[in-house]
Amino acid sequence: MPRTTTPSSTPPETHEPTPTQIRRWRHYLADELAEAATYEHLARHSSGRHAEILHSVAEGEGRHAEHWRRLLGPHAEKTVRPALQAQLLMFLAKHVGSVFVLALLQRAESRSPYREDPDATDAMAADEAVHEEIIRALATDGRTRLSGNFRAAVFGANDGLVSNLALVMGVGATGTSSSMVLFSGVAGLLAGALSMGAGEFVSVRSQRELLDASQPTQVTLEVAPSLDLDANELTLIYRARGMSEEAAEHRAAERLGYHDCDCDPSLSFQDERARLALATDDDAPAAGENQALGTDLGAAASSFCFFASGAIIPILPYLFGLSGWVAMAVGMALVGLALLVTGGFVGLLSGASPLKRGLRQLGIGYGAAVATYLLGLAFNTGTP
Repeated sequence: MPRTTTPSSTPPETHEPTPTQIRRWRHYLADELAEAATYEHLARHSSGRHAEILHSVAEGEGRHAEHWRRLLGPHAEKTVRPALQAQLLMFLAKHVGSVFVLALLQRAESRSPYREDPDATDAMAADEAVHEEIIRALATDGRTRLSGNFRAAVFGANDGLVSNLALVMGVGATGTSSSMVLFSGVAGLLAGALSMGAGEFVSVRSQRELLDASQPTQVTLEVAPSLDLDANELTLIYRARGMSEEAAEHRAAERLGYHDCDCDPSLSFQDERARLALATDDDAPAAGENQALGTDLGAAASSFCFFASGAIIPILPYLFGLSGWVAMAVGMALVGLALLVTGGFVGLLSGASPLKRGLRQLGIGYGAAVATYLLGLAFNTGTP
């Protein structure tokens, strides 16, 4: 938890603050109060250690606010609105999932001006740096939970956007009729979505089969009394599963009937380890456990829908009756906006700049579209 030097540790001001200082301090005060309220809201809607940590961070921001209130003295009676970013964070905390807000808060904490401001204490600057690491750690939990589904959503939608835009631009550049461009776009949507769905089905099913093949069986429970081997060889089974030597020897002795079993024999070692880990800390995932894969049919359906949701955007202008250059230009604009949004979400969750990630996605998508458009011009059959 962050430890902040109390306001009394700052030497009292011996001169009247300048108008510039007053304005800056008022904005600092408003921003700190807004951040404290944001953290408190997130804490109220969290549980376990997350709620406790967020509440403590909110208290730290409140102590920072007291520092600026003390420096302002009577000037603190006039309040100002928080910065636009602080207001946005308060709004998102109330209406959007906490992982997105935590990602934005992480970036906000990393840009604290206290390190360069002589009116802020060194302890306050250090606090902000520590807050960034605290929020980074909390956001990591949410990113881990979202990573699988989020990757599938972004990859599927982005693939649909880029591949179908490139297809439409390439076919359109040949000068063929708008109906043919539309047919090509619909065919590309279905072909790509079906391919994505089938690939995801096979991928998840194969991964599940591989994991199932690695799960230990209960064969030692059934055949232990008849085994023609000594306890040491049976111990090797449990050591190969990851047990310590002492635990493996005890388990082997149980299986051979030398000890009464003091555990649930229906549980595998992995199940027992997960149960013990969860009993120790409700918020901590079991060590070494794989993330849930979901069902193969569910993954296939999600991939199909994600790809189709992206692939339909380039053909929307043709569905609404536009044609030629106008349809391609509108399609490019719509896809560009979608690429900026998906790229921005990637940047947001990764703690990077949403704008930079959005522009990167836009450059990749438009680059593919321009390449196929030029290829289409090489086979031009008329004026589009």
